[in-house]
Formats: sequence, C-alpha cells, structure tokens
Amino acid sequence: MRVKDVKKVVLAYSGGLDTSVILRWLQTVYKCEVVTFTADLGQGEELEPARRKAEMAGVKEIFIDDLRETFVKDFVFPMFRANALYEGQYLLGTSIARPLIAQRQIEIAEMVGADAVAHGATGKGNDQVRFELSYASLKPDIKIIAPWREWDLTSRTRLLEFAETHQIPIAKDKRGEAPFSVDANLLHSSSEGKILEDPATEADEMVYQRTISPEDAPDKATVISIDFEHGDPTAIDGIRLSPAALLTRLNELGKANGIGRLDLVENRFVGMKSRGVYETPGGTILYAAHRGIESITLDREAAHLKDSLMPRYAEMIYNGFWFAPERRMLQALIDESQKSVTGRVRLKLYKGNATVIGRESPNNLYSMKTVTFEDDQGAYDQFDAQGFIKLNALRLRLGASAGRKGGSL
Repeated sequence: MRVKDVKKVVLAYSGGLDTSVILRWLQTVYKCEVVTFTADLGQGEELEPARRKAEMAGVKEIFIDDLRETFVKDFVFPMFRANALYEGQYLLGTSIARPLIAQRQIEIAEMVGADAVAHGATGKGNDQVRFELSYASLKPDIKIIAPWREWDLTSRTRLLEFAETHQIPIAKDKRGEAPFSVDANLLHSSSEGKILEDPATEADEMVYQRTISPEDAPDKATVISIDFEHGDPTAIDGIRLSPAALLTRLNELGKANGIGRLDLVENRFVGMKSRGVYETPGGTILYAAHRGIESITLDREAAHLKDSLMPRYAEMIYNGFWFAPERRMLQALIDESQKSVTGRVRLKLYKGNATVIGRESPNNLYSMKTVTFEDDQGAYDQFDAQGFIKLNALRLRLGASAGRKGGSL
C-alpha cells in the first residue's frame, strides 16, 4: 500500500543504480522533497560520487556521515561481547549495520523536518524488516516508503530503462546482468545472488574481495596479541587503537592470512533460505580472541548461561530487533558478565585459521595449584570427589533400580 501525503523524505542513499532510480522515482511519483543520507561504515568506496549524483538530481540537503567509529564502538563491540553467531556460523556483519543506518536516518528526519523515510531493500530480503523495525522503535509515527514493494520496476532491465528515460548516469559495468550483489562495511562483505544462487556450486575466487585464499596465504604464521578491557578489545601488540582503527588492523591481518571466509545457506526471517558468501577477516580473529580471554575470566555457570542465551541474542539482531526491549535486557546481562573480562590473548594466524595460543589476565580464574598433576600441597583433596560422584549418581541408581523392577522411567 502506497504512503500518501508525503512532503519530505530522507532516503538511505548509496549513489548506486538502485538508490539513484529510487531517488528519481520518489521525486516523480510522490512529488516530494528528497533528502539523501549516505553512511560511511567502512565499505571502502569513495562516497563523494554519491554527493555529486544527488546534486545532479536536484537534491538540496545531502548528508554524508562518517559513522565508522560509532559503528564499531556502539554496535559491533556490544555484539561481540555476546559472541553472537547466527545459526552457529554467521557473524552478523550486514545485520548489525542496519540499525545504525536507520537510527541516523531518523535523527536526520527530525533535524530537517521530514515526515517520511525510505530505503532500497527489496521485498524478499531481511533488510526491509531490519530497517522498518528500527524506524518503528525510534519514531513510531514516521511514514515509511519501500519502493521495491510499490513500483513495477521488477527487473534489472526495467531499472535501466527507467534510468535512461530519466537521464540517470549509469556506470558501464551496470549495463547488463551483474554476476552477484555485494554489501560491505568495516566488519564484513556479503555477496549473494546470480552466480551464487546454486548452493551446489563452489563460489568462484572472483567473489572474494577481502581475503586471499588460504592456499595462497604465507607458509609462516603471524603471531599477534590483543588486549581487552571489560570485554572490548583496546590494543594490538600493545599498541592502543580506536575501535575502528583496531578492526581495520585486524582486517588487514586476517586478509593477509586468508582468515574469515564463510559460504553459508541461511534461513531468512522472511521465510526463505538464501546462500551467501561472507568475508569477516577481523571479526573472525576478534571472535576467537574474545572467547579466549573469557575462558580464564568467566565463572563456569556464568559462561554457560551466556552461551545458552547467545543463539536467541543473535537471532534478535539477525531479525532486526536491535532496539527491542528484549535485546536491551540481554545486553545488560551480557555487559554485566564482561566486568572481569580484561587481559591479553595471543593468537597464531595461519592459512585461514585464528588459533589462541596464550591468555593472561589480572582476573584469572585458572589456578595452577588445583589443576597440576604434581603435588598440589592440599589445594584439592581428591577424596572429596567420591562424595560428589555418589550424590550425582543417586538419581541414576534409583532410575536403574526401578527399571529392573519393571517400573517406568
């Protein structure tokens, strides 16, 4: 259903074919003023062309914001405190960027007095859900325009025809069918569609942009250290870095060692399965390091409780509920668990692997006195284990006895 009576809309704008067409379509169909917003999340692209394209389209208010530090500090790091993996594998690189984009869109809408926001997500994907759930959480009365659910430009050919009719500049490599689509930010790159749609076919090496092949990685391992304070990384090899700079450096190290590739068939929130190829070099190293420092600083039951909640937390982010009360509640629990997660982890990076080889902390719960096979000088009385085992075996004995007597278990 089309939104009516829109006076001014803030469009999440990349300057690519789709959002360039959306910009003109909004001006043509809604006859409203369009404000463009382009977020620099570390996608590695020059963003000034987006400004020039918006100016050529007659846009008077253009926002291009460098959000890299905010992205890593306020979105990526909190998520990594939870060790979040969707369906046990995906580090949620696309999912975690959407709430920040939506948040800034709403802030701009309030600044410029816009009554609507618009995005370029398709009607088949998860991003439409993520954007719109975020909008609803932040400004429930905002009008939302989702062109892909409204217009009749349902193919690449029709988009190109519309662009040519309205004199929208088209890069030469956009004429014809693209082999696959790419979304990128400082945490990862995501490739899907076209040549990747058949899950039985191995992804061509041309798909990978942020990592070299593990087979081509150096034959000598790279050893690094990462320092943590309260669950967040603060330094690499003893050098303190800002959140964005730290993740950038980890990306460089991961790329050089072929780390962070994932070929995944996932279950989208909207109901279908999709195949994507993800590259998260720095995030993969960070995930291994964070689990390493937690292994010596978290109490057993606290760690197990946190791990049991992680799939639900990851699902919330994947499905677009970053601003929902249940995610905030879980975040509070996770952040409480991280108060003692301070120390240093050493890792070996080698041909696609990030392996923890050392960990130390002022809050270390690992006791050499109790685990040693040498004389522990009374730190642990092994005879105490007998009573512990007998108590835990009691219900098993009772169950086994009842079974032999013909009882039901």
